[in-house]
Amino acid sequence: MRTTLRIRRAAVVFTAIGALALTGCGDDGDGGGKKTDEGGSTTGKGSTPSVALPKLDGEKLSVAAVWTGAEQANFVKVLKEFEKRTGAEVTFVPAQDPIVNFLGTKIAGGQPPDVAMIPQVGAIQQAVAKKWAKPVGEEAKAQLSKNYAKVWQGLGAVDGTQYGVYYKAANKSLIWYNTKAFENAGASEPKTWKDFLATAETVSASGVTPVSVGGADGWTLTDWFENIYLSQAGPEKYDQLAQHKIKWTDPSVKDALTTLAQLFGKPSLIAGGADGALQTEFPASVTQTFTGGDQPKAAMVYEGDFVGVNIAQTKAKIGTDAKVFPFPAVGAESPVVTGGDAAVALKDGKGAQALLTWLASADAAKIAAEQGGFISPNKSLDPAAYPNDVQRTMAKALIAAGDAVRFDMSDQAPQSFGGTPGKGEWKTLQDFLKNPKDIAGTQAKLESDAAKAYKS
Repeated sequence: MRTTLRIRRAAVVFTAIGALALTGCGDDGDGGGKKTDEGGSTTGKGSTPSVALPKLDGEKLSVAAVWTGAEQANFVKVLKEFEKRTGAEVTFVPAQDPIVNFLGTKIAGGQPPDVAMIPQVGAIQQAVAKKWAKPVGEEAKAQLSKNYAKVWQGLGAVDGTQYGVYYKAANKSLIWYNTKAFENAGASEPKTWKDFLATAETVSASGVTPVSVGGADGWTLTDWFENIYLSQAGPEKYDQLAQHKIKWTDPSVKDALTTLAQLFGKPSLIAGGADGALQTEFPASVTQTFTGGDQPKAAMVYEGDFVGVNIAQTKAKIGTDAKVFPFPAVGAESPVVTGGDAAVALKDGKGAQALLTWLASADAAKIAAEQGGFISPNKSLDPAAYPNDVQRTMAKALIAAGDAVRFDMSDQAPQSFGGTPGKGEWKTLQDFLKNPKDIAGTQAKLESDAAKAYKS
C-alpha cells in the first residue's frame, strides 16, 4: 500500500492549470526546441536526438515495473520510441509489490527481466546484495553525469558503484489547501513554520479545522517528520540519520519532534483531534479537505504531488478550488523530500545498458513529461514539456533544490523499521501523535527499533 500511495500515485494526471507560487521555480529551459546547455534536445519534432543509441535489430528485451493503467501506458510510449530508435523489441512485464520478492521469483525461475524499475533505495541495495543488479555502463553514466544532480546519481549507487538510473521522481514537500476556506478566513499561503502555525490559528478562528492528518497510515507521519527534520537539521544530518550514523536520541531529533508537537499537541488544529486523525486513512484525509463546500472538515492537507489522485475523486478543481504551497521552512530553506523509481539492469548485455542510457536521457524524459502525471529529476528537460503549470512548477521546484533534495528517509531504512504497518517508525510516530508530550520516550523507542533493524 505504501509504495502504491506514495510513489506510484505520483502518476496522477493533473487536468487543471494553476499559477502556483512555489519557491525556486525560475525558468531553466531555453525553449524553442533548441539543444539545452546540458545537452538535452527537449522540444520540437525536428530536434537532433540528445543521446546516441546502438542498433539492436531483433534483440528482445523485457522491463518489469509495478505500474498499471495510465502510468504503464505512458511508460510504454517511452519504450516504443526506444524500439523505433534501436530496432529492439521491448516487452513490459507487470510486477507485484514488494518488487524484490517478485524479482526473486523470476530470478529463481531463470527468467529475470533485463531491466526492473525499482521504487526504493533500500530495494536497490537489496538487489545489489543479492548479486542481481549489474553496474551501469559508461554511456548511461555519461547521461547521468550530464543530466542529473549528484544527489540523484548517489541514490542509484551502492558502495561507489552506479547501479540505478532514476527515471521518475515525486515532490513530497507540498501542502494542499481549500481555497474557499482560506478566502473565508482571510488566510494567505505561509512561507515559514511559524507562519504556518499562525495561518492554522487564523483558519481555526473562522470555524474550520485547519489541518487534516491521515494518521491511520503511519507513513504520512514519517513524511511530516522528515520534512521538518530536513529543513531544521539540514541535509548532512538528514543523511546521517537516514543511515543510522547518528542515533534517534540525537538532539536534532528532539528538536524536530518538538517542532512537530507544536501542531500535533494542539488537537483543535487537527481534524478529529489525535483520535480522529489516527482513524483517518490517507485518501480520506484528502477528500475531507475538498468536500463540504465552504465548511470542509479541514482546510489543509500535507502530502506529495500524488494528492491530486484523491482530489480528482471530489468536485474540487486543482488550480482553482485546490491549490498548493511548498512545505514551510522550519530552518533557512523549505525542504524538498522526494521519492522515485530507478531503472536497474538485471542482465548483462548491450540491450539492457542501452535502455538505461535511453531512460537517463532528456529525450525519454520529454516523452514521459508530455503525457502528464510525471515529474523527472532530469535537469536537462525543458520545463515546457510538461502539459500544465501545476506540474511544471512542481518539477521546477524539484530541480531547483539541486543537491539539497533528499530521498524519503523511511524508504531508505530497513523495511522492518521504516516500512511496516504497526511496527517501527510508523507505530512509534502514531503513538507520538496520540501523546506528543513524550518526546524522550518517542526517541528512545525509535532508537531501539532502529538499532535492531539496521543490525539485521
